Amino acid sequence: MSTAIPNDIDATLDLLNQGDYIADRSLATTLFLALKMGRPLFLEGEAGVGKTEIAKVLSETLSRPLVRLQCYEGLDVASAVYEWNYARQMIEIRMAEASGDIDRERLGQDIFRDEFLIKRPLLQALEATDGVAPVLLIDELDRTDEAFEAYLLEVLSDFQITIPEIGTIAAEHPPIVVVTSNRTREIHDALKRRCLYYWVDYPDAERELAILRLKVPGCEETLSRQVVGFIQRLREHDLFKLPGIAETIDWATALTELNKIVLEPDTVDNTLGALLKYQDDIQKIQGSEAALILEDVKREMAVAGT
Repeated sequence: MSTAIPNDIDATLDLLNQGDYIADRSLATTLFLALKMGRPLFLEGEAGVGKTEIAKVLSETLSRPLVRLQCYEGLDVASAVYEWNYARQMIEIRMAEASGDIDRERLGQDIFRDEFLIKRPLLQALEATDGVAPVLLIDELDRTDEAFEAYLLEVLSDFQITIPEIGTIAAEHPPIVVVTSNRTREIHDALKRRCLYYWVDYPDAERELAILRLKVPGCEETLSRQVVGFIQRLREHDLFKLPGIAETIDWATALTELNKIVLEPDTVDNTLGALLKYQDDIQKIQGSEAALILEDVKREMAVAGT
C-alpha cells in the first residue's frame, strides 16, 4: 500500500473502508483535513466508540509504523519521552577512571551521546524510517495530569522535543498524530488549539448494522438486526456505562459462539456480561426490562418486515 495521504474526502473514506472502518463523511472530512494540513487529530468520545481504531487503521492502510503512547495517571517524561541509560553511563565513567583518562569536560559530553539515550514513544515518533513518518497514537490523554499535557504543547505544535543535555530534536518528517480522550476530565484549550477536533459518537442503527456485518460475518442477519435494535434502545437508558460499538461486536460474537439465530429473553439475561460492565447496570436491565426492550425490537422489525 502507498504511504501517501489521500487526495480528497472520498479517498479518505475509501482508506478507512480498506481498514474495515465504517465512518461517516463528517469524520472522514476532519481526518482528511488533519492529514492535509499536517495537524494532530484530537478525538473525543465515550469509551468503545472506535477512537483508537482510527490510528490503527491509518497505520495499516498507509503502511506506516504505529507508535503508541498509552496514557495513565502519573505518566512522566522518563516513560513517555526519553531517559538516560544511567547504568551504561556509570560503566563509561568507571572505564574512564580505570584507564586514567579523566578529562571531566570531555567525559561529561561523552556520556550524553545518542547511544546512551533511551527513546520512549514521543521521541521515537519524531524519527522517520526510510523517509516514512510513523503514526503516533497518544491514547486516553485525559488519564494524565495537566503537567504532562502542558509538556505536549511543543510536540504537537512544532513536532520537536527539547533535551537539555543535547538540545532540540525536530522531526524531519512529522508524524501523523492521533490524540484520544474519553473525557473523564477536560483537556486544556491550549492543546486543543493545536489539533483538529472531532467528537466520535455512537453510530446510528444503519451504520452499526453495517459494522456488525463486517466485523461478525457469521452472525445471522435477523440476530444482527435484533442486537443492533436492542443496543440502540439500551443507549436511551440511564446507565453508568452505555455500551459502545466494541460491546456490540463482543455481544454479537458471543451469541454467534452460542449458535443463536434469534434473541430470546433468557439469552439476553445470560449474556448481558458481554454487553454491560457494571453490576448495577446489569441488575437494572436484567429480567422484565430486557424482555420489554426485546419485545419492542421484535415488534418494530415485524412492522418493517425485516
